[in-house]
Amino acid sequence: MPSEKVCKTIHQYNREPVSAADMQKLLEIARDYKKVKNYVYTRFGGIASLSKLYPGYTVQNEMTSSGLRETFGMPSVYFYLAIFDALGDIKCQWTRTKTKILKLLNQKEGFSEDDKHYLRFLLKVNNAFEAVLNQKTVKLPKTLQKQYENVSAQVNTDRLNRYLCRQVRKYHMKLHTESTDGFAIAERAYRYADHGIYISIKEKRKRVFVPLTDNNQYKSQLYVKLFPEKHNIEIKVPIKVTVHDHRDYQNHVGVALGVYTMLTTDAGKHYGEELGRYQIEYADWIREQTARYNRNRNENPGRKKYYAKKRRLEEKLHSYINQELNCFLREEKPQVIYIVKLPKPCAGGVNKKINHSVAQWQRGYIRKRILQKCQEQAVELVEVFGKDISNECSECGHIGKKERGKFVCLKCGYQEEEKVNTARNVKKRGQGDGVLNPKGYFQQCRF
Repeated sequence: MPSEKVCKTIHQYNREPVSAADMQKLLEIARDYKKVKNYVYTRFGGIASLSKLYPGYTVQNEMTSSGLRETFGMPSVYFYLAIFDALGDIKCQWTRTKTKILKLLNQKEGFSEDDKHYLRFLLKVNNAFEAVLNQKTVKLPKTLQKQYENVSAQVNTDRLNRYLCRQVRKYHMKLHTESTDGFAIAERAYRYADHGIYISIKEKRKRVFVPLTDNNQYKSQLYVKLFPEKHNIEIKVPIKVTVHDHRDYQNHVGVALGVYTMLTTDAGKHYGEELGRYQIEYADWIREQTARYNRNRNENPGRKKYYAKKRRLEEKLHSYINQELNCFLREEKPQVIYIVKLPKPCAGGVNKKINHSVAQWQRGYIRKRILQKCQEQAVELVEVFGKDISNECSECGHIGKKERGKFVCLKCGYQEEEKVNTARNVKKRGQGDGVLNPKGYFQQCRF
C-alpha cells in the first residue's frame, strides 16, 4: 500500500544578487502576468461567467482565441498559469461572497425557516445560484431538481431571488491587482543546472540563470517571488512529504490556546510558556515604532531598518512557536488533538494597548503550524465549538467564574487552573457532540 503524502512548501534563494538586466526581464514577465490576471478578473469575474468557472476550460479556450498572448508576446507556460491563477482567485472571491451572505442570512429575523432553507439551497448548489442571478429558469439534475421543487414550493421565490440578487450586488467585489512581485512557472519553463536555475524569458530560446544557495532540484510548478530593490528572488516549491505514522501516538489530548502560554493540555501540562514575553516584546516594539513614524511622517523617514528588524522579531517568534509545537507532539504523543475554533479578530475595546497586543497574537500562524505538523505526523485535528468553553465547569457543566487565573464553579465548588479547565472542556466537547469539522476534514491536503 503506497504511503500517504502531504503537501509542504519549501523555499529556495539566490546565492548572488540578480543583475539589473536579468531582474528587468523577470519583472517584464511579472507585469504581463498581472495584466493577464486583471483581464481575466474583468471579463470573467461577474455573474454572467459563473457557468464558465468550473472546470475552467471554457475560459482557457476563450482566452486562447482572444489574441492576448500574441499581443503581449507572452510564452504559453506563463500565460495559461496566469489564467488559472486568476480563476482560482475568482472562485475564492465567490466563496467569500456566499459566506458573507450566509452569515447575514442566519442573523436575519424577517425570514422564516423555509425562506432560509431555500436561500441556503441556492447558495450551496452552484447551478441554481447561477440561474437565479442571471434571471434564468433553474434546471438541475433529476435528484436535485426534485429537492429544489420541494423547497421552492413553500416560499415566495420571486421575493427571495430578488433578495439574493441584491445581496450579491452589495457584497460581491470584482478583483483587481497591481502586484508585479511574482509569477507562477511551469516545469517546462525552467531547468536546474550549474548549481542554479535557468528561467525562460519572453525572448525565444533565451533563459536567465540564477545561482541558488542549495543544489536541490525539483519537478513541479513553482512560484517565483521578486525583490527588485534587493536584487533577490525567492522560489516557492510545493513538495510531497511522506506522512510519518507513529504507532506509539495513542493519546487523545484537549488543548487550550493562550496569548501568554501557547498550549495548555487537559492534563495540566504547559508548552510555550515564554510566548507572552516574545509577543509583548514584539507588540510593544511595533507600537513604539508606529508612533515614532507617525510623528515624523512629514520628514519622510525610511522604513528599511524597521522592516528588517520586524522580520527578525517575527522569525524569532516563529522559531520559538515551532520549537514548542515539536516538543508538544514529542511529549504528548497524540493520536487526536482537540482544539477550539478561534473567533475572528474583533474591532473596538477599551484599552488600545491591550488591543494592539492581542492584534499581534500569532494565533493564525500557530493554528497553521499545528495543522501542518498534524498532517505530517498522521495526527487527527478536531475543532470544537467554543461558546462559553472557558466559563463552563468541566466537572458538572454549570457556568462558573474566573478569579486571578483560577476557575471556580459556583455549584459544585470545583477549582482548577483556568486554562486546564478550558482544555478539559475542549476534550469533552470533542469526544461528545461539540465537533465542528467531520472526521478527516483537515486531511484534505493529503494525496
